Amino acid sequence: MIQRIQTLYLLLAAGLVACAAFLPLASFASGGEEFRLYAFGLRTADGETVQSTLYMGILLALALVLPLTTIFLFKRRMLQFRLGVVEMILLLGAQIVMGIYYFLSYRLFSSFEFHAQSVKLPLVLPLIAMIFTYLAVRAIFRDELMIRSMDRIR
Repeated sequence: MIQRIQTLYLLLAAGLVACAAFLPLASFASGGEEFRLYAFGLRTADGETVQSTLYMGILLALALVLPLTTIFLFKRRMLQFRLGVVEMILLLGAQIVMGIYYFLSYRLFSSFEFHAQSVKLPLVLPLIAMIFTYLAVRAIFRDELMIRSMDRIR
């Protein structure tokens, strides 16, 4: 299980999604207050939730759990392959939803006279996780082809 390269790719993808789920995605400052966009809400510096972003949090939670469960399905390679494709679609959807929530938060604070914004690295981590998931899917497919070719030799 751990000796297969796709396991490492899936673990890296899950780690990146976990970072995106729990670290601030962007920060906005207006007036004297600072707001941070997290996966589960737009929060003040005190931790009070101003706007809920529950859908983004749910997508990222699913995108975190799916590669971890895929790792343990190593005996069923075609199911692993399909779940990898589902994971890539889920990560793409999460990235789109993250962009939408960032845009909505930006629009909310752009109406103030003084505002500042900064985009954090976790905002793009699902794209990097999608690359690692693609590499895992490719490695799973290569394993399946190798097993099929060995069956033909017998």
